[in-house]
Amino acid sequence: MAVHIPGIIAIVLFYSIILGVGLWAARKSKQTGQSADSEDVMLAGRNIGVLIGIFTMTATWVGGAYINGTAEIIVRYGLVWCQAPFGYAISLVFGGLFFANKMRTQGYVTMLDPFQIRYGERMGGLLYIPALLGEVFWTAAVLAALGATLSVIVDIDTNTAIIVSSCIALFYTLTGGLYSVAYTDVVQLFCIFIGLWLSVPFALTNEAVAPLTTNATENWIQTVEPFRAGSYIDSFLLLIFGGIPWQVYFQRVLSSQSARSAQILSYIASVGCIVMALPAVLFGVIAASTDWNQTTYDGELPIPEKNLNLILPMCLQFLCPAWVSFIGLGAVSAAVMSSADSSILSASSMFARNIYKLIFRQKASEREILWVMRAAIFGVGVLATAMAIVVSSIYELWFLCADLVYVVLFPQLVCILYADTNTYGSLAGYIIGMFFRLGGGEPALKITAIIKYPWFIEPENEEEYGEQLFPFKTLSMIITLLCILLVSRLFKELFISGRLAPRYDIFLCVVNIPEESIILSRREPPNEMTSITKYNEVNGKVNPALKFSTEDLLNEEEPSTVITPANEYKYSLSEAKE
Repeated sequence: MAVHIPGIIAIVLFYSIILGVGLWAARKSKQTGQSADSEDVMLAGRNIGVLIGIFTMTATWVGGAYINGTAEIIVRYGLVWCQAPFGYAISLVFGGLFFANKMRTQGYVTMLDPFQIRYGERMGGLLYIPALLGEVFWTAAVLAALGATLSVIVDIDTNTAIIVSSCIALFYTLTGGLYSVAYTDVVQLFCIFIGLWLSVPFALTNEAVAPLTTNATENWIQTVEPFRAGSYIDSFLLLIFGGIPWQVYFQRVLSSQSARSAQILSYIASVGCIVMALPAVLFGVIAASTDWNQTTYDGELPIPEKNLNLILPMCLQFLCPAWVSFIGLGAVSAAVMSSADSSILSASSMFARNIYKLIFRQKASEREILWVMRAAIFGVGVLATAMAIVVSSIYELWFLCADLVYVVLFPQLVCILYADTNTYGSLAGYIIGMFFRLGGGEPALKITAIIKYPWFIEPENEEEYGEQLFPFKTLSMIITLLCILLVSRLFKELFISGRLAPRYDIFLCVVNIPEESIILSRREPPNEMTSITKYNEVNGKVNPALKFSTEDLLNEEEPSTVITPANEYKYSLSEAKE
């Protein structure tokens, strides 16, 4: 195949603009000398305004997988199964209502901070695993989307396109952190909007495209069979609640100038997600209504299942003029960059702060943390790039991103912010929830089901994995939630009542407080209020003090939260004195 030189020139020009903006924004970042500040790099000095925040939040969700996957799913299963744009938009609304204010008010640096404060550094490290997998899967999905697009429109090797795009995103992310990511997101969002909406009219008016109302129900709307209602609801709930506990989301929330700003950008970005999905939806509808025999497409017809992930770039290539397809290609490239850089930075920030600093090197300097974060950015980028090269379906990988996050992290996040829980409950919920989820099987990871929930469809041959029609992912999430609450309550009662001796409190989160807790209790709290530490006696043992805020001191009222070395465990003073 001959490489399209004009297309290559267009891509080089676009990448140069993105790289230039990223390097310009990097000047704001404090990465060198005595002013080096890892939190400034991770959160842009908590100085992201509402307007920039809206752009970067929207661009983060509207990635290559979002655009390509939306078009793909409409061709595969119809508009009725295109749940992701609406599910993620609703998740942003719920995130703003119930999570953004609490997280930003406390002044956390990453999503894992509250977990490590209450459950301990090691439990926080364990929760990093599903968070990391989610970010890597997401990045791989968007890189695969770009590789597929370039291979169709420019006739460039898919692997080459993925590697080059990944290197560009890595370079400016390494250079400027969230400053570069946020400002390039603004440019990328405009490119996505203009590029896709410019391409739609040309594709829509192509003579090979039938009127969209012709056989609409059969071609592109389709229906949900009654026996699939359970899995349909399961998928939609997964997208809504599995779209909340992401570091890539909370990085923007925590970098906002205020809690109110964090909520506003969540609400407006949800609208932006719907608006930006519309051209991708139209391309899916157009593709389903196209007689490909009337185009210059010379491949196999009907289009093989394995090639449906290429449906959006095929529309750009065969239904639009060459110059329009190149602009559309820039839009898809922008979508990839806007998501890939954000996910890579998010996973690397959590590793540098919550794994390296809080678990292994508590006394690490700011410069050391920055170097660790740079190494993590490179490592996460390489891992996601390798996965993108071997991916099959963009939409499957995109969907899988939210799966473990929904089952494992969402109930943990709810409990850490709204319930009285401890490390025992968290660990039990983690293990049991993971078991029930993976026990249901996962074809995308070639995992055979060992738990056959109701209405399970048996595989017809050894190459298939069967299908779960029961909403087992939501069931697994509920089991995780209940397990955290019940086990936490059980161990609290056992230790407080004396049925279990303090020496059995191996996670140091209820009553067994070692001497080193004094050091830990003097650490600066995660919130932005000045605090001091006092001590009190519980069952004859020295317990870390309640952290009194300046407001508490002025009012001379003692707060009701006991801070343990691993944990911000809550129980009243009256219980403690008993």
